Amino acid sequence: MRMTSIKMKKKLEERLNNPDWNVSFNRDNDTFRVEWKDTHKGISITLPNVIAKYEQRGESAIDELEDHVTEALRIMNQANDLNGKEQHIYPVIRSTSFPKKNNAGKKLVQTEHTAETRIYYAVDLGKSYQLIDEEMLEQEGWTVDRIREVASFNVRSLPADLKHDKVADNDFYFMASKDGYDASRILNESLLEEMKANSLGELAVAVPHQDVLIFADIQNKMGYDILAQMTMKFFAEGTVPITSLPFLYEDKHLEPIFILAKNRPEKE
Repeated sequence: MRMTSIKMKKKLEERLNNPDWNVSFNRDNDTFRVEWKDTHKGISITLPNVIAKYEQRGESAIDELEDHVTEALRIMNQANDLNGKEQHIYPVIRSTSFPKKNNAGKKLVQTEHTAETRIYYAVDLGKSYQLIDEEMLEQEGWTVDRIREVASFNVRSLPADLKHDKVADNDFYFMASKDGYDASRILNESLLEEMKANSLGELAVAVPHQDVLIFADIQNKMGYDILAQMTMKFFAEGTVPITSLPFLYEDKHLEPIFILAKNRPEKE
C-alpha cells in the first residue's frame, strides 16, 4: 500500500520526538515543520519528496532525513562565534548565482573569485558548517581581510590527496575527500603552482560541485572533450553544483573556458 502524507506525518512525528521541538503539518502545502519551541526557528519538509525517497530506499531515507533535521536544528540553536575558532574557518566555493543572503536575510561574507564562482566563508561545526554573515563579523570585530587571511591559511593546511587516471594520453587528477572543502582547494595557490609545474601540456582545473576538484593535464585535442564530458557529468550529479565550465590555469590566473566541438577551448 502506498505511503500517504498522513502516514508519513505520523512516522516523522515518532522519529522527530523531542521535548524542545514543536512539529506541525500543513495540509494545504503538504509540508511538515519542525522548530524550536523557544525561538520558532526550524525547517519545513516537503512530504511528497520524502515519500518518493522512502519508496525508493525504505527506512534508510528516513534515517538520513532524521540526521539532517537534527543537525540543522542543532546549528540553528547554538551561538557560533569566531574568536577562538580560527582553525575552523574555511572558504567555500559557490556559483555566482548562489544567494548573497542567508535564510534570516543577513548578508553573507563573500569575495570575488572568477566570472563563474564566488568565495564564501564558513565556520566548521564537525558534521556541517555555517556560512559567516556580515553581522557575525561586526559582533566579533573582524574584517573581511582577516577572515580571508585565516580561511586561506586553513585551506592550505588541508591534505591534498589526488587520484590519477590517464585517458587518451591526457592525465586527470581527482580529489574527493568529501570533507566539504574539496572544491575549496582550488584556492590553494601552492597546489595549483605545483600542478602547473608538473604538467606536460596545458593545465585545466574544474570544480563541478562542492565535493570534487579535478586537475587535467591536457596534452592533445581529445583531452578537452574528455574534460568537458567529465565536468558536465559531475556537475549534474553533485548535491551542491558549482559550475560545468572548467578553467585554464595560466600565469596564476583562472580563466573559464567553453569546450567547443572541434576540441578547442574558447575563453568565456
